[in-house]
Amino acid sequence: MVMFSDHLFFVPFQKNRIMIKDLITKNRSYRRFYQDHKVTIEELKELVDLARLSPSGRNLQPLKYFLSADEVNNEKIFSTLAWAGYLKDWNGPEEGEKPAGYIIILGDTRLTNNFMCDHGIVSQSMLLGAVEKGLGGCIFASIKREKLKEVLEIEECFEVLLVVAFGKPKEKVVINRVFENDIKYFRDDENVHHVPKRDLNNIIVS
Repeated sequence: MVMFSDHLFFVPFQKNRIMIKDLITKNRSYRRFYQDHKVTIEELKELVDLARLSPSGRNLQPLKYFLSADEVNNEKIFSTLAWAGYLKDWNGPEEGEKPAGYIIILGDTRLTNNFMCDHGIVSQSMLLGAVEKGLGGCIFASIKREKLKEVLEIEECFEVLLVVAFGKPKEKVVINRVFENDIKYFRDDENVHHVPKRDLNNIIVS
């Protein structure tokens, strides 16, 4: 039973429901997409609605969102992003493999200059929502922020915090165990993307 506003919502048990661990495991950083598989503004709004319902420090809710699902704005955003720091011989997805949509997470400096960890929380919420829709995404913090604000004519009162790309993944991403403390992701000869993760027992302190 969940309390929301003045109403009670009963959440029935679903035997075949998707488990949260499944969503998190499938939620990888995808960097190649079926570009012709369109993402609609309405779908992006649904993801922002998940962000809206997510926790916010002091419940200040200082984040705003710029949505893009058209080729012109998508290309402007694409030109400001750095794609994969560990893949030194790869400059990002080629035409036909670029994201179909973006959500730019903005901090409204009229409300605060300290956005705490809100943008990280909402990014995860939106990406989990994307996985549930059969999509995938990637969070970008390496951004040419001033150029992005200029090409999209974003008001000065907004600080660019993160960019999240979305689309239908065109690559296979698998999780491996960390070997000899090497945490760098890599692609094998079949272009499968590998992401090393530390063992559970190695990250629990006590």
